[in-house]
Amino acid sequence: MEYKWTVLVNTTLGGLMGAINMTIVLISLPTIFRGLNIDPTAPGEFIMLLWVMMGYSIVLATLLVTFGRLSDLYGRTRLYTLGFVIFTFGSILLSIIPDGSGNNGAKMLIGFRMVQGVGGGLLMVNSTALITDSFGPNERGRALGINQISFIAGSLIGLIAGGLLASSNWHLVFIVNIPFAVAGSLWSVFKLKAIPKKVKVPMDIAGNVALGGGLVLISLGFTYALVPYGNSSMGWGSPWVLASFVVGVVLLVTFVFLELKVKQPLFDLRLFEIRAFSYGNFANFVSSLGRGAIMFLVIIWLQGIYLPLHGFSYSSTPFWAGIYMLPLMVGFIVLGPIGGILTDKYGARVFATTGMIITAISLYLLTLLPYNFNLWQFEGILLMNGIGSGLFAAPNTTAVMNSLPEESRGAGSGMRTTFNNIGQTISMAIFFSVAISIFSLKLPSSLLNTSVSIGLPLQIAVAISKIPPSGALFAAFLGINPAASFPSAMLNLIPPTALKSLMSLSFFPNAIGPSFMVGLKDSLYIAILMTIAGAVLSALSGGRYVHGEGYTNGKKVTKISSGNPDSGQRGQK
Repeated sequence: MEYKWTVLVNTTLGGLMGAINMTIVLISLPTIFRGLNIDPTAPGEFIMLLWVMMGYSIVLATLLVTFGRLSDLYGRTRLYTLGFVIFTFGSILLSIIPDGSGNNGAKMLIGFRMVQGVGGGLLMVNSTALITDSFGPNERGRALGINQISFIAGSLIGLIAGGLLASSNWHLVFIVNIPFAVAGSLWSVFKLKAIPKKVKVPMDIAGNVALGGGLVLISLGFTYALVPYGNSSMGWGSPWVLASFVVGVVLLVTFVFLELKVKQPLFDLRLFEIRAFSYGNFANFVSSLGRGAIMFLVIIWLQGIYLPLHGFSYSSTPFWAGIYMLPLMVGFIVLGPIGGILTDKYGARVFATTGMIITAISLYLLTLLPYNFNLWQFEGILLMNGIGSGLFAAPNTTAVMNSLPEESRGAGSGMRTTFNNIGQTISMAIFFSVAISIFSLKLPSSLLNTSVSIGLPLQIAVAISKIPPSGALFAAFLGINPAASFPSAMLNLIPPTALKSLMSLSFFPNAIGPSFMVGLKDSLYIAILMTIAGAVLSALSGGRYVHGEGYTNGKKVTKISSGNPDSGQRGQK
């Protein structure tokens, strides 16, 4: 096999494995918590649930730029291989967590997932850089398009595999990673060319601390904003959340000033003077803001409302939600490589912009659906969303990576992926806050009226109407019937006919459906605005540009020094 294809296949395996790992755990959470003997909907356990869900992403968001810089200095192949080894080690540790270990087991789960996050971060940041190193400018789009498929395909494969494996034994969710991780490690060691780099450049310790600390605090602020505080269903008023944001922003501002003065900075901020790099990254960031939590809310829509209404048990909804999301993957898989091939030939701007416009239209079409939608309309809209996302991803990534000088590709790839991860973390907090805040206003009266309509005593109907909105949503997401958490003493007071209606698959979907759709639609409107902003930024990114060569409207016009980021496409029309 020609070496460049060896690199592509190996890095695609790494991307696929890392993406599967992110979603396979989400779908398997009910089984994992049952195995650990934890009720994630019990008081005080919600924060544990959040850490299991978001700890991996927080590690990725805060370390990728540092990993990229280390790779530029000490060799991308070497650190990419190290990523496989660390990921393997983390998977082995996760697979031996004892059954029934309670909160101690959950803490081990969080810690070992973070170990996996370190390995996954090294894989993610170096895979794009290695492909850019191995393929020429006229082939990178296709190669990066194929590689981008691994991330979305892995995410959806994880949803399906998690449903299948967790039903047998929750440890299999982690064991399944091990053979792929070992194979990837050995393949990297024996097949990828390690280019020795003998450098004596001091690490920018102050820059690392400022950037990492700032991103950690901001990520924690957005995470804990989802935790109820005082009488509020959200934690935006918590002094700890506010302090995290203030200190985090101060550290990020400090990082900018440090990088402008340090001789060997963690990240060369002059790269943002390259138009293709800056506009491409900002487009990637706002598109991540727009799509990050929306698909998560759509999964809750499927698991908590649509599937139970159509006879699927709560325990089976995580698996079937993954099946119903397949059109999204199909659209991405079809358009990902096509978008890359077109980018190689005509440049990224038109296709990235068109992809964002298609995505925005698909999000608008979702706002027109009722909570008990027509399945074929829903699947068609998901397919359209996947097409738009696929048409954006490869051209955007290609434009950003083509604009970078070779010595900055690791750090540049880290910055690109950091924008993506931070965007998704912020998106989760913003859209859940919007959805739950509106949901909280509408849900109590909806639950009360629905409870009375099936014959529940008023006192019990009032008690049901006081269910925490976030608890109801996450119970649905975890495949748990919210009624199952009611005290048995209360259930014993309910007449048998009314109790049967309460415990049926249709009670909660019909009770929460209208309220959920109001919050979802407002979130979708915000996502549409973000996506349109991504389209505008993509349109402003300029014509085709490869570092070392200047292009306007797809035609080479001048030769540019490949070693100086200042010589990039600043102000290109």
